Amino acid sequence: MENTSWIQIKVSSAVENKDDIIAVMSMISNGLQIEDYSDLEDRILDGVYGDLIDESVLNADKTVVSVSAYVSADKPVTDHVAYISERLGALGIEHKTELISLCEEDWADSWKQYYKPIKIGEKLVVVPMWEKYDASENEIIVKMDPGMAFGTGTHETTRLCATLLEKYVNSSTLMLDVGTGSGILAICASKLGAEKCYAYDIDPVAVRVARENVKDNDVTNIECEVSDLLKGVKEQKYDVIAANIVADIIIRMLPDIGKYMHKDTILVISGIIDERCADVYESISKNGFTTVEEIHENGWCAISLRLS
Repeated sequence: MENTSWIQIKVSSAVENKDDIIAVMSMISNGLQIEDYSDLEDRILDGVYGDLIDESVLNADKTVVSVSAYVSADKPVTDHVAYISERLGALGIEHKTELISLCEEDWADSWKQYYKPIKIGEKLVVVPMWEKYDASENEIIVKMDPGMAFGTGTHETTRLCATLLEKYVNSSTLMLDVGTGSGILAICASKLGAEKCYAYDIDPVAVRVARENVKDNDVTNIECEVSDLLKGVKEQKYDVIAANIVADIIIRMLPDIGKYMHKDTILVISGIIDERCADVYESISKNGFTTVEEIHENGWCAISLRLS
């Protein structure tokens, strides 16, 4: 059996930045390795005996967190590193990035057994490319390849966004997807009947993956392009806008997104951990938006908005 080469992208920073780093790294891979020893002493006091823990772990720096993503060595890793640097830089997070070469026998296929069809909302079903699935009469199939880019339906933020899109997309919808990742939300909108979708991401790798997924889903009304948030977005009024990013980037975007909306446009924002909801709502109020709906899952929040 042939060995498959992988690159470990390891990002280290102060432990208080953990949630933001996880959110950014989730845009690259759905399976992350997190090294956080900040509460180790509390866990020992709670009954985990120190003599059973490796000495290197006991001596680890408890002020630092490390988050690792694993990507195929066959694809350009420099694009991922540039993406991480840009996103964390925008958040003002100082960090160190390491690249570690790995080679694991058949690793590329072994994890696939854990990815199965998953229903999101009332109609949408995300089905891995290699799985067979017999759809019922009202189900809409979205094909995805987990591991290529963020957005497979397995992450709460994606599911929350897709659930809201089901409520707002119709046959006349002009849709904008900011920070598209794998393209899943634009593909969902297209399959829900949207007339036209525009999908943008700052990461060229994500845009390439999104185009591949669009092609594999046999949809022809989606355009995928590179853009730093709204800087390269086609200037027009959209009916539905989705931004599944992170709280700080959403806050940075809200002052400018209004010019792409008309009075009935729905803006769906996600990628917000519950602890950051108050900060996001402060920006929502400051920038003239009204909340339509708020939904939560496992510590994550998605909100739909209109212009006030």
